[in-house]
Amino acid sequence: MTTSPLIAVPDAFAAAYGANGAAERAWVAELPRLGGHFLERWALRPDGAAAHGMASLVLPVLRADGTPAVLKLQQLREETAHAATGLRAWSGDGIVRLLEYDEDSGTQLLERLDATRTLSSVADDHEAMTILADLMARLTAVRAPEGVRRLSDIATAMLDQTPAVPPLRDPAEQRLVRTCAAAVAELVAEPGDRLLHWDLHYDNVLAGQRQPWLAIDPEPLAGDPGFELLPAMDNRWDEVVASGDVERAVLRRFDVLTEALDLDRRRATGWTLGRVLQNALWDIEDGRTALEPAQVAIATTLLRHR
Repeated sequence: MTTSPLIAVPDAFAAAYGANGAAERAWVAELPRLGGHFLERWALRPDGAAAHGMASLVLPVLRADGTPAVLKLQQLREETAHAATGLRAWSGDGIVRLLEYDEDSGTQLLERLDATRTLSSVADDHEAMTILADLMARLTAVRAPEGVRRLSDIATAMLDQTPAVPPLRDPAEQRLVRTCAAAVAELVAEPGDRLLHWDLHYDNVLAGQRQPWLAIDPEPLAGDPGFELLPAMDNRWDEVVASGDVERAVLRRFDVLTEALDLDRRRATGWTLGRVLQNALWDIEDGRTALEPAQVAIATTLLRHR
């Protein structure tokens, strides 16, 4: 009887991810065996040290024919449960290509991109934002397949949750939360049907060979593309602040994105406020009593110009 090889799990990842709870610690403990199983099952050879993000372990590998790829191991969560569905629907246009997938564990085999070159490496912000907007337009051109999470459900849940949130330290921020909820209430009946990445920002775009830049790490959602804009708009926020004119920088980014996606500005504003609301509710749930300054600045700017 043969034994599957084991993979090495970085201590930093094991400690950070395992701190989230008992289920996470159990999953981390299984990672060496699980990774080794897929090395054997898909005839893969390790081709470098494993890397990790906040919630996944990625191992560079070579396929049997010598093709470079990466083995991605992540615990199944609601946000990532339909990642393979989205990747198949996009078929590699503007996003990393899915080569193999295991439904039970959520393990993915993906084409290998250049992990050392994110879109953040493009120094000129306007150029980087234009590249990101083009990718976003291509991804949201695809109609969401059946089965992925729906913005309609998420928006309805946010509206149900908002009245019960505890007060924030700043009454102006408390009013902003209510204003964001009112904007979502106006749009919830028309949530859209496009396939959204949900977390598209500079660090989730890598350089590739097949196409110059490709998105990674989608958390697919069916909805309006306006709900996709906020992670792009608060990229490299320190540069926005350093520009000396935050409002102008926010509007420039908003213009680049809405023009590339051919969005109605008022609807895009409303759904961006919805994204601010979602983040605010998460922060409040985590015990915070103030909103993220970048998102307050984005929301107030868009409200002044809608």
